[in-house]
Amino acid sequence: MEIKKNDIIELDIDNVDLAGSGVGRHDGMAVFVPRTAKGDKIKARVLKVRKTYAYAKAERIITPSPDRQESLCPVYGRCGGCVFGHINYEAEISIKQEHIRECFRRIAGFEPLINPVIYGEKIYRYRNKAQYPVTAKDGEIRIGFYASHSHRVTDCPDCLLQPAEFAPVVESVRDFIRSYGISVYDETTGKGLLRHLFIRKAPGTGEIAVCPVINGTDLPRSDEFVSRVLSACPGVVSIMLNINTEDTNVVMGDRCLPLYGDSHITDTLCGLRFRISPLSFYQVNHDVAELLYGKVLEYACLGGNETVLDLYCGTGTIGLSLAHAAGELIGVEIVPQAVEDAKINAQANGIKNARFICADAKTAALTLKEDGTRPDVIILDPPRKGCSPDLIKTAAQMKPGRIVYVSCDPATMARDCALFAGEGYETREVTPADMFPRTGNCETVACLTAK
Repeated sequence: MEIKKNDIIELDIDNVDLAGSGVGRHDGMAVFVPRTAKGDKIKARVLKVRKTYAYAKAERIITPSPDRQESLCPVYGRCGGCVFGHINYEAEISIKQEHIRECFRRIAGFEPLINPVIYGEKIYRYRNKAQYPVTAKDGEIRIGFYASHSHRVTDCPDCLLQPAEFAPVVESVRDFIRSYGISVYDETTGKGLLRHLFIRKAPGTGEIAVCPVINGTDLPRSDEFVSRVLSACPGVVSIMLNINTEDTNVVMGDRCLPLYGDSHITDTLCGLRFRISPLSFYQVNHDVAELLYGKVLEYACLGGNETVLDLYCGTGTIGLSLAHAAGELIGVEIVPQAVEDAKINAQANGIKNARFICADAKTAALTLKEDGTRPDVIILDPPRKGCSPDLIKTAAQMKPGRIVYVSCDPATMARDCALFAGEGYETREVTPADMFPRTGNCETVACLTAK
């Protein structure tokens, strides 16, 4: 019998996707139900029907899954972050590993060895960075995170994934806005001053950076802003003002102005010290990053004399962490501030066999190839969209013995590994690293070798 909107149906949930939605079948049709768990038996109300699948919401749990647990977060279900708050961590790890395996089967057309997921001790309070959108609703200031599939901000005074020190900073900024009538940004009109609040902590040193993002060139009463933030959190050593006047969904602009302290914070990772500026990429989970970089070093299989090309190098963390085992390290990054940080990081750690190029990865790889550079190992850590076909072709033409590919999106990784297969590179094995517990994201590192 064909289902339609508002039907009440009974479902056995036999799988869970990476968005945290359980999947059951009704007369052969897949039905997706958020916040359900594998093994749940439920009554569900149909919300939307497509040709081959439907969406529903759980009206009642008839028999709960053994994987179920109560979420610790007071805004769970309204914030779009922790999609796995309703199940235990063991079940979450299993879902992520199976998703990566399925990506390779479905997208790449082959299945390499998928190792067990590596993960840290913390599944809460592990993030070292937060980007809070700031808005107003019915006269109330909201500082939090976007609800799922929307730009509606869910107010979140204390996110359980962030360090506890972030919560008093958030409240001090909220009080500052109220006290001085600071306008907040409205996406529909493009008006209003304060857009986002960026906070980052260096877990190895305890240093904290605060960076308000404004739709303008000046923050009124900035001295009072600094005073309130420092009173709320003595660990703050850097307050920078970021300028973003563009009509864009990109959180931060290209320019930062100092309000207090240093222009950066310093962290320790893999036994090295790293300078991190507001615009520099840095892994959000310190402990799992160390495990991940250890796996990169293992896959690179260095003997001390190799040339390593680290594309998308950011502040140089991956490349510098394995420079001691290489002959030469060449890092490539498009963000100028990150390149400067990488150079300073190499110098501060006494690393003399590293050089860094500020350029687009595809352009730099082509230039290096034409100059005769022949890396033994290429490290790839691209953004979520993955690598361009041109970059993949150029990297393969440089004929490295190994390619180590780090990705935050297993779907684009599987796609790119299939393209590398066409260029003569076999994906030997893949190791997931759960950089983002409780969320629908998982970092992955793959080892590719020349056939």
